Amino acid sequence: MGGHLLMSEKERLRKVVLEGIREGRMNIRGAATRLGVSYRHARRIWKRFCALGDPGLIHRGRGRPSNRSRPAALREKVIRRYRERYEGFGPTLAGEKLAEEGLVLDHETLRRWLIAERLWAGPAPGVKHRAYRQRRARFGELVQLDGSLHRWFGKDFPGACLLNMVDDATGRTLSLLLEHESTEGVMRLLWRWIERFGVPLALYTDKHTIYQSPREPTLEETLAGEEPLSAFGRACKKLGIKIITAHSPQAKGRVERKHGVFQDRFAKELALQRVKTIEGANTLLQNGFVEDLNRRFAVSPADSRDAHRPLAAGETLAGIFCWEEKRCVQNDFTLRHDNRWYQIRRENRVLPRPKSRVTVRTLLDGTVELWFKNRRLDAVPIEGRPEKPKMAATPKRIPVYHPPPNHPWRKPWNAKNAAQWRKQQEQT
Repeated sequence: MGGHLLMSEKERLRKVVLEGIREGRMNIRGAATRLGVSYRHARRIWKRFCALGDPGLIHRGRGRPSNRSRPAALREKVIRRYRERYEGFGPTLAGEKLAEEGLVLDHETLRRWLIAERLWAGPAPGVKHRAYRQRRARFGELVQLDGSLHRWFGKDFPGACLLNMVDDATGRTLSLLLEHESTEGVMRLLWRWIERFGVPLALYTDKHTIYQSPREPTLEETLAGEEPLSAFGRACKKLGIKIITAHSPQAKGRVERKHGVFQDRFAKELALQRVKTIEGANTLLQNGFVEDLNRRFAVSPADSRDAHRPLAAGETLAGIFCWEEKRCVQNDFTLRHDNRWYQIRRENRVLPRPKSRVTVRTLLDGTVELWFKNRRLDAVPIEGRPEKPKMAATPKRIPVYHPPPNHPWRKPWNAKNAAQWRKQQEQT
């Protein structure tokens, strides 16, 4: 029989075993044990091999379309729609969008079709080893926080930063899009998280200066044994939130992978909705997009008890998320901050002494507050500190010239002295 015959490893093993039956080295029962099939099935295989030879070992369904395959017309319609509207979408997201249009099919089927049409790349080669870390057991026990800088509105628009908070136990997400990653931005995002869920136990971040202060400790901090804190770190300390810094992006892989989900799904949703502004993008995030992601990808925690805690009595988020600086009180009960002067009123119940250190808080809305011994001081901004009156300048005394002892004026005038004086004048 001419030509080539393509056989799988399983079929080649059957050929070797059945050749042993033909040569008398093995019976059918032994062949069934060797092939891992029943005696009846081994007899069927041997009968077909005797009748057809090697081609009888080839699976009869090879080369034939599957009985469960989708119609060719449906495939053509899906591929055409993908090219028209969803080119560049991943198979999972594209499958969800096509299902909304009535073209329902499994995402793995769509993946195979797209790879066959060279519209989607297969899995990347290579193996990356990472040690598995167990999720935290309770919701709010650890929340990962990071920013993703990306051109969310397309290549023709400047990049923006999407801040993401992802709970480690459940994968629940809360997001905020800003122009860049800033202290004010992460404060506002954590504020929203606390209003919705409560105060988490710990935050997992990178080593950005927003979360970890780069300066050296002051003398007061050194004597107290304290580490220097950033404005955000100081706010977390007030709330009792521990900040854990990661040494690599892979260490906080849950939020890093969430960045990939947003760069895929959120960027494409912005393009579909024709949103080109940060305000419009935040409206889309708050009006169901993030909740839809949580519904699809969030999981139940191992421990159903919530680790979040409510705010303590007397705590206000407006007074916690702020910038704090120390200023010295002058003798006239004024102090200067950010090139502005503030007058402390006499009516304060606790009045700081001159040269005392007062805490100046700048809130997120720009309000400036003065605090002393955990009490807010009543103070008003003034245009400028009054200048001290200048004393009248005394007239300058005209110096009196006193000639030296050898001056010609002190010597009797004669012809010799006159000649010496004229000679000195000529030399000068």
